[in-house]
Amino acid sequence: MELLRSAKVELRYGDEGLQRMFLNGEDVSEEIRLPEVSRYASAVSAHSGVRAYLLEMQRDLARKHSVVMDGRDIGTVVLPNADVKIFLTASAEARAQRRCMELRQRGTPESFDQVLSEIVQRDWDDTHRAAAPLRQAEDAVVVDTTDLDFQESLAVLLQVVGEEME
Repeated sequence: MELLRSAKVELRYGDEGLQRMFLNGEDVSEEIRLPEVSRYASAVSAHSGVRAYLLEMQRDLARKHSVVMDGRDIGTVVLPNADVKIFLTASAEARAQRRCMELRQRGTPESFDQVLSEIVQRDWDDTHRAAAPLRQAEDAVVVDTTDLDFQESLAVLLQVVGEEME
């Protein structure tokens, strides 16, 4: 916990308008999406002290910036009063295919079966954890992207945001 408290996490926007995450001055936007980080995210966030600290950090980022935040408890716990809540879903198989493609593009390929197994396990862990289990917020718009490609998914999400912000 001491290490966590001493960390300086910042959200910055580059010239192109993209959100970047910095840890102690270092851009970690790509690293936070690496398989090793994903594997440990659920286990680490299950600790109540870590959860409480991260919860306040996420809320502070949202107070200071206009953000799009993703996570398994954003709409129910972190930002329950968010202007727009989307419960984004897809089959485990579709998510595994996408993750494998992303990992190949980054030069860190993993087998489909391994990725699928990890996704299924993380889903189970996150829906059954005692603190802030994964669940859909009652006022969230459900968007299932199982059969949509990236551009189609983006179009649906932009439409939902536009409708919700009216």
